[in-house]
Amino acid sequence: MRLNKGETSSFKGIRRIIGVDPGLAASGWGLIEFDTRRIRYITHGCIETGADSPRAERLFSIYKQFRGVLRTYNPTESAMETLYFARNVTSAIPVAEARGVLCMALAEQGLSVQEYTPQVIKQAVIGRGIADKTQVQDMVRIILGLDAIPKPDHAADALAAAVCCAHRVILG
Repeated sequence: MRLNKGETSSFKGIRRIIGVDPGLAASGWGLIEFDTRRIRYITHGCIETGADSPRAERLFSIYKQFRGVLRTYNPTESAMETLYFARNVTSAIPVAEARGVLCMALAEQGLSVQEYTPQVIKQAVIGRGIADKTQVQDMVRIILGLDAIPKPDHAADALAAAVCCAHRVILG
C-alpha cells in the first residue's frame, strides 16, 4: 500500500503493528511495519495448544508464549478482529477467554487493542466488505509482497487485521 506522490499522512515515523487472531486451539499473530510510504512484512506465527490439556493451562500457555512474542518484536500498536459467532456459538467462550489473555498481555506491554469488525477488515484489505477468506488471504499476500499465502490461516487472518489497522491510520 503506497500513498500517491504528494499525499501526506497525519503520522510520522515507522510504526509496528501486531495483528492477532485469537483462539484456544490456535492463536495467530502477524507483525508488520509501516510508514507514510509503505507497509512491510516482518513475521508471523501461531500459538497452538493441545485439546488434551486443561483449559486453564492452555490459556496460561497462550499468555506466556504471546508475551514472549511481544517482548521479542516490541510492537507499537495492536489490532484484533471483533468476536463474531454467527455459525459456531459453542466456541464463543473458549475464544473469548483466549482473547482475554491475549489482551492482558497486550495491556501489560502498554498497548491498547484496536478492534475491527470482519467487514471493516475485508474493506481495508480487499476494497469491499464482502469477500471470502481465500480472497482476503491472497490480497494480504499481495499487499505484503509474499510468495505464498501465510500459513496457518490464523496467522494470515492476524496479518489482515494488522494491514487493516495500518490502512486506517494511513488514510486517517
